[in-house]
Amino acid sequence: MLSDIGLPGFILLAVLALLLFGPNKLPGLGRSAGRMLREFKNEMSDIMGDSPRQKRSSAQEPITEQGQQPQAARTESAASPRLPE
Repeated sequence: MLSDIGLPGFILLAVLALLLFGPNKLPGLGRSAGRMLREFKNEMSDIMGDSPRQKRSSAQEPITEQGQQPQAARTESAASPRLPE
């Protein structure tokens, strides 16, 4: 539906928004809309289980088809000493 708007329709919407809300309120409305979309995106990724923390940890530890770390990763982790807590 929104892909059918085109450039003239987008310009018309921008002019209408400027007339309705004025130049003083328009930046604040844009910021609020951006925050709302970011919060929605974060909540949806939490619901789906795709938190950025999980993505980073899985990117650091590659997994082979059998579900094991590659040989190089196993030797590096076994060779590194563990610090006492």
